[in-house]
Amino acid sequence: MKTLLVTGLLVSIAPFLFAQEIGAIINSKEAERIEKVLASDEMRGRKAFSPDIEKAADFIASEFKDAGLKTWDNGNSFHQDFALARMKQVNLTATFEGSSVDPQRIVVVTTETEITIDQSSAYSTRQIKAGTDLFTEATSAASTPKNMIVLVDSSFVNNFPRLTFFKRSRFKSDKNIVFILGSELPKNFRISATHEVKEQKAANVVGVLPGKSKKDEIVIFSGHYDHLGVGKPVNGDSIFNGANDDAAGITAVILLAKYFAAIKNNERTLVFAAFTAEELGGYGSQFFSQKFPPEKVMAMFNIEMIGTESKWGKNSAYISGFEKSDMGSILQKNLEGSGFTFHPDPYPAMQLFYRSDNATLARLGVPAHSISTSKMDAEPNYHKVTDEVSTLDLENMAMVIKSIALSSKTIVAGKDTPSRVEKEEPR
Repeated sequence: MKTLLVTGLLVSIAPFLFAQEIGAIINSKEAERIEKVLASDEMRGRKAFSPDIEKAADFIASEFKDAGLKTWDNGNSFHQDFALARMKQVNLTATFEGSSVDPQRIVVVTTETEITIDQSSAYSTRQIKAGTDLFTEATSAASTPKNMIVLVDSSFVNNFPRLTFFKRSRFKSDKNIVFILGSELPKNFRISATHEVKEQKAANVVGVLPGKSKKDEIVIFSGHYDHLGVGKPVNGDSIFNGANDDAAGITAVILLAKYFAAIKNNERTLVFAAFTAEELGGYGSQFFSQKFPPEKVMAMFNIEMIGTESKWGKNSAYISGFEKSDMGSILQKNLEGSGFTFHPDPYPAMQLFYRSDNATLARLGVPAHSISTSKMDAEPNYHKVTDEVSTLDLENMAMVIKSIALSSKTIVAGKDTPSRVEKEEPR
């Protein structure tokens, strides 16, 4: 009887001690400390390619160092540097069947200073049909590793000029993409464009906690640390602080790094990543994803805007692409009895699964999902100067981060492996 009583006491004490341990690392006070740095006016909105975002990168790197993380590939820095080319179009001319074409019907995306294509050029062709999501389809086309002509249905005439978004920044190695407004490509055509090209330097911040028995298997925790910078004043405030979008996600990544580094029970290698240039097209996560054989990435937890209550209230969040793998089911099983619930994405029409930093690896078959609480149909401070620390529910945010830590435990330990997402084959 005495043995049973002692055993029962140990069983009851263990969760309490575990809760104390996680609470000592992941709590609202620590969340507030990190948020107040990342979302401060001194960071001036952390716009990609600005000196301000470099301050944020240095802060995140210092937090990773304090947590005891290693640098990626044993490099000398937590910064993962890369360069993009920014293009300014100088001239564009086009003829179809010998007749001049309005250049407003064509968007040429390239990193070449001069480009000319015609019917003899080795370009693949793709269509964006009426009734589809223009920007999702255009993003997919722009990510294809081929020179490509994309025919855009004329029903998108009003939004077609916005495809110049893809000209803002490109990786220098990217292929050429030519968007044409129209459903048919003429048999004879010629398109010529000239650009001024300027190199822009950027950096992700990446830290690693090496695994033990399964060190070649990788689990990623990520978010983006860039935001919109400084804009037109609204009631005297011009700084887009981005406390929820996505300083909240980076706060989670930092606290998760400190937690897992403290408990030291990861059989798989954990990679903690803060991405840049998400707001400009997800360039940071695209570059990062090129560094990993997708078959070695067992799961990706991308954390995006968790600073406010979800539509279900406190102690809840949703997972984008919930139905695309069984990762959500694994997480929920690990949270049984906790009172916290992960829900499927309640905004399927917005196609959030392919709109955040999980998308590149997800397209390659990785169970890469975003976790969020943001009410996408009614978030009052989204992309506004009012997205400040004072608007966040820090207690609930800390609970979301704890729940990510606890729900991921069997994946981190190598006991559970989520099913793969169906690959998106290049078209």
